Amino acid sequence: MWKVLLLILFFLLTACGPRQRVVIDRSVPPPERPEIRKEAKLPPEAKLEKRETREVQYGVASWYGGEFHGRPTSSGEVYDMFQLTCAHNSLPLGTMVMVTNLENGRSVELRVNDRGPFVKERIIDVSYAAARMLGMWGKGTANVKVEWVGSPLVEQVERFNLQVGSFSDEARARDLVEQLKKNFENVYVAMVETQTQKYHRVRIGPFGTKEAALPVASKLTGMGFNVLVTNR
Repeated sequence: MWKVLLLILFFLLTACGPRQRVVIDRSVPPPERPEIRKEAKLPPEAKLEKRETREVQYGVASWYGGEFHGRPTSSGEVYDMFQLTCAHNSLPLGTMVMVTNLENGRSVELRVNDRGPFVKERIIDVSYAAARMLGMWGKGTANVKVEWVGSPLVEQVERFNLQVGSFSDEARARDLVEQLKKNFENVYVAMVETQTQKYHRVRIGPFGTKEAALPVASKLTGMGFNVLVTNR
């Protein structure tokens, strides 16, 4: 009789228990979520490819300023961070280069007067003034294209110009010229051609002295333009 009672009790407990049992095998880790795989960092070797030819170079640019301001450069002249100069490790001192920020399309013509940079993966150090014009001052570095333009021209009479913009797109340069002509005289486009493309530099001038150019430069700055006073 007691065996019958135990059997009835067993069936009653089974009927009241859970109808489904989930087994988790914790010896095998759960699969990765696809979004986690996407967020994984690239391996160290997956960096910007540096391609270099005889006259065109691609890579990372940085800038240097206050710490070196007033110190002698490799060319012997004193470094002035407000001038359009740069440091390069292989181009002859005095060489003119066109540096283009590949991240925003801005470009500026610079003169090599120093050696550097001495940090791996970087191909050129530009001055503080150049960094402002290239739009890389805040970030510190930028992916750039460096193109050989030539040696600086020696002019018998020094003339100064105000450069308000430099574009690879001629239409953008012409639009800026038309905008500036509403308030300024002697606005023109100076074109320079490199191995890979043409640059259209929007300028105002020339001025006989730097002092004559500065009031116009001040007015342009007040209107929100980035201005270069150049004798090239």
